[in-house]
Amino acid sequence: MQSEARLPGGEAASRPLAELLACPPATADLLNRSAQYIEFAFGETIFRQGDTCQGLYVIASGQLQRRAERLQTRLVLGSVHAGELVELAAALGDRRHTYTLVAQTPGSLMMLPVDALGQAFETHPPLRMQLLAELAREVSRAYLSGCTTRTAGIRRRAAKMSAMEG
Repeated sequence: MQSEARLPGGEAASRPLAELLACPPATADLLNRSAQYIEFAFGETIFRQGDTCQGLYVIASGQLQRRAERLQTRLVLGSVHAGELVELAAALGDRRHTYTLVAQTPGSLMMLPVDALGQAFETHPPLRMQLLAELAREVSRAYLSGCTTRTAGIRRRAAKMSAMEG
């Protein structure tokens, strides 16, 4: 069994897509047959927060930005690039998008419809666990990133206060 990749600071790295979607040939064929390829232009909205999730998205090319509204505040959650999965939480959970995805460059993505994912989970149950494990790593990365950002802000404010006092 391959160990989990770690980023500096002990952060869990995302798994390669081929590893995440590793499954028997019949299940892989099902996913390949159902995959939908979508091209997008700069500024195009792929999906909106709160809308029904149609599937699991894999960025093939280009760059997109994740945006969300929380407590009447608009937040930029970061960018996603080629090879990344998006909306694991929605595809595996309540099927509601947790953020809005907007193209920052032209590109393309592949969408694995939720119905096909459901069939794949029935024929190869470990696939659901592999994706849930990736979702846990994604949450961990987001949490660590948030902690790092908050800590840096606190240090900057403390340095500014010290400079003002001295």
